[in-house]
Amino acid sequence: MYTGEYNHTIDSKGRMIVPQKFREALGEGFMITRGVGHCLSIYDRQEWDEYVSKLRALPGNAEAKKMIRFIVAGAIEGEVDKQGRIVIPANLREWALLEKDVVSAGMIGHIEVWDKAKWDETSDFEDMDDVSEHLADLGLGF
Repeated sequence: MYTGEYNHTIDSKGRMIVPQKFREALGEGFMITRGVGHCLSIYDRQEWDEYVSKLRALPGNAEAKKMIRFIVAGAIEGEVDKQGRIVIPANLREWALLEKDVVSAGMIGHIEVWDKAKWDETSDFEDMDDVSEHLADLGLGF
């Protein structure tokens, strides 16, 4: 399970340090792809395979095909170098608006990587009372 929030920088070669806690959980090979909201999503192989199975089960309508293209066509296999860094390709950095300061956040089954300013904007938790009420309707009361 991926939890926690970590601040990093991306160097001029597109490399970002992956927190030790995340590196251990990711293992040898993992997938990096576009995420909703202009972030990146990183999945270990098991989570990726489960996610792809769910994508395969979607109906063949235009929306499902568009989502599959968005997720799968944008995916690359990643690996951690000896210094604990991953290389994020330019096209994915561009999608996620990643320039220098970034945040990696555990999202239970995967990791999201955000531009720091975008993360701060997106993670404004002022509306948590409303969110909690909606989740309670789904049986997830806190």
